[in-house]
Amino acid sequence: MMARRMLHIVSWLVLVAVLASCGGATATNFKATSAVQPIITGIPIDQTPPAASGTELKKDAITAAPQVTAGAGITVVGETNATTSAGTAEASTTTGMATEGSASSTAAVTTTGAAVATTSTAAATTTETTPATSASPTADAGATTSAAPGPNGTLTIMSHDNFVLSKDVVTKFEQANGVALQFLKAGDAGAALNKAILAKNNPLADVFFGVDNTFFSRAIDADIFAPYTPAALQAVPSDFKLDPQNRLIPVDYGFVNLNYDVAAFGAGKLPLPQTLRDLVKPEYKGKLVAESPATSSTGLAFMLATIATFGETGSYTWVDYWKDLHKNDVQIVDGWDTAYNKNFSGSAGKGVQPIVVSYGTSPAYELDASAGKLKEPPTGNMVPPNGAFRQIEFVGVLKGSKHVDLARKWVDYMLSADVQNDVMPQMVVYPVVPSATLPDVYKQYAPVPQQPAVIAPDVIAKNRDRWIQQWTDAVGQ
Repeated sequence: MMARRMLHIVSWLVLVAVLASCGGATATNFKATSAVQPIITGIPIDQTPPAASGTELKKDAITAAPQVTAGAGITVVGETNATTSAGTAEASTTTGMATEGSASSTAAVTTTGAAVATTSTAAATTTETTPATSASPTADAGATTSAAPGPNGTLTIMSHDNFVLSKDVVTKFEQANGVALQFLKAGDAGAALNKAILAKNNPLADVFFGVDNTFFSRAIDADIFAPYTPAALQAVPSDFKLDPQNRLIPVDYGFVNLNYDVAAFGAGKLPLPQTLRDLVKPEYKGKLVAESPATSSTGLAFMLATIATFGETGSYTWVDYWKDLHKNDVQIVDGWDTAYNKNFSGSAGKGVQPIVVSYGTSPAYELDASAGKLKEPPTGNMVPPNGAFRQIEFVGVLKGSKHVDLARKWVDYMLSADVQNDVMPQMVVYPVVPSATLPDVYKQYAPVPQQPAVIAPDVIAKNRDRWIQQWTDAVGQ
């Protein structure tokens, strides 16, 4: 009995010591590594693309705003025995940028300098991680290093969970500026932003990446970002610049739209739907899987696209559309990972639905990630007018940063050729600088939709909760 009691006492003392070493940290999973982990979208950026045949991807993506118009005629690009279209987090985005959220979320700190592995948990409400949460095919996320902080200290970059850049790109900045980079992953785009806002008076980082246009107004209203205008911003097209004061600087963008399983459509099979409204026809009963906008950034983006397509007034509104989809047995799941990797028949999961809400880069990613095993993408894009929702992701210097000059240099770096050329291979999102290079597979199978849905960030912020409640009522969730 005495031995057992002593064992309990020793165990309790060990627990106290562990908790003391965590120091009440606001981040979880302190890991040493030399590469940035992924974000998105975001969209939240759910943000990252699908897994190549046989591989599961994690993500729920990222995207941006829509407005009101009805569309017909689907833009089809790419091969297929039927009509094919472009491909795409993840996750954001995909692109995704984003991962599934739950009642509590943890922030992971990735340091390129010396780091001890301590873990603690931080409570926070989350949705999912933008953009899309999928792993980057080339990211060296697990590498560790014992390098000490640079002569100019440590610069902390807070983001959603799907932010990733290649190791060489990160190292180049560190060496050029004599600084160690620490990446604080804080959940999906919405959860990460909430944590940054709550820590406004004692910021957790110097820079924040991952605000997208669905959370843009919330970020600006919270007044947590300091104005800064990088010289390279002049090369960015004006439609990506949403803040006249340049507190948030655009870095990348992506699209959420419908993907389809090429094998399910064509001669002697189902005809490919040409409009969103086609999906309520009897022949497509039970053929669509979509994510809930209440729990998924990908689902939120698609809901916004339907609002842009059908509008809120008139004889047939977006709410009527969702009621009809519900009657036509649309399958609603919590997030992108379940929808794409389990329900979708064109993915590794080989589910039963041949149409899924995913990302414009998903088909291209499927081909790229197959490492030559596939000659054509097994999936395609369906992009009717206003049927793709564009997400833009931003970076900004946090007020109260202890390293303002270095933080500004990081913002500059995000628009440099090194980073802009890296965002598509790593995060499967489009760079905002037009001169950036894209891998050929994305040029061919992930063309930018010509008429994406657009809704101003302040309109989204004002109506988001009401729209989600209307959607919930329409589909009986």
